[in-house]
Amino acid sequence: MKIAAAAYPLDYFEDFAAYAAKLTAWVETAAGNGADLLVFPEYGSMELASLGGRNVAADLEAALHEVARHHPAVDALHRDLAARHGVYILAASAPFFTGPRPVNRAHFYGPNGLMGYQDKQIMTRFEREIWDVVPGNGLTLFDTPLGKVGVIICYDSEFPLLSQHLVAAGAEILLVPSCTDSLAGFSRVRIGAMARALENQCISVQAPTVGLCDFCPAVDENVGAAAIYGPPDKGFPATGILAETRLNQAGWAYAEIDLTLVHHVRRSGGVLNHSHWPEQLDRIAPPVAIVTVR
Repeated sequence: MKIAAAAYPLDYFEDFAAYAAKLTAWVETAAGNGADLLVFPEYGSMELASLGGRNVAADLEAALHEVARHHPAVDALHRDLAARHGVYILAASAPFFTGPRPVNRAHFYGPNGLMGYQDKQIMTRFEREIWDVVPGNGLTLFDTPLGKVGVIICYDSEFPLLSQHLVAAGAEILLVPSCTDSLAGFSRVRIGAMARALENQCISVQAPTVGLCDFCPAVDENVGAAAIYGPPDKGFPATGILAETRLNQAGWAYAEIDLTLVHHVRRSGGVLNHSHWPEQLDRIAPPVAIVTVR
């Protein structure tokens, strides 16, 4: 299969048709290059706040509701694009109201329609202290014809037990949509995504927002590069990087993936992180020995 990870800029739209035209062009480009699985970023949907006008987009609370109200149209558009091109699409995550406060939800589409969604599990300080976006439902494994796919949204990639739980359920590919406003933030998610590919001997796919967004303060600065990672072991690049875009350059990163290599490296790699993971449990069962040096 071929995977495409988006380094995605946020644009101001006068109407929904302009957004639909942009998304259609992005999907057509990736599908035209042979991509089977397309990954869009965390909070890439926040550009839809512009449809309420600049005053709405500039208000943190109003922007959440403006984006959320467009979900039916966004859903229909993704269903159509996935079916038309015969591809799988992890849509840009969006605020989604299941109660008084929104979750951060990424919907996953296939050629036959909506397959489900993944909510972000652990919220950043901005989400929990200022924006009041809350954790959603638990983890979901998508068993697709392309392979078994899990989604760990941005900050979630920095917590290894979430990914390991998905891998224990069978995940071969971890999708990591992200939205970070600094090089340090991007690096944290990048390092997390690479570490998850290393320790689980799987594929991880990072798709970030990139560039400035002068109309929506929640996503005003965006730093990142799209990339596809694997374990730095037999059959994979020594760096673990299968493909990446230049920092802050909009566009797609593409990589051809053969999941038989994932299973080969899990069985016969130079290291066997996937198989040896449970050994940690025996090592951490006893209390930590504390040595005091005076």
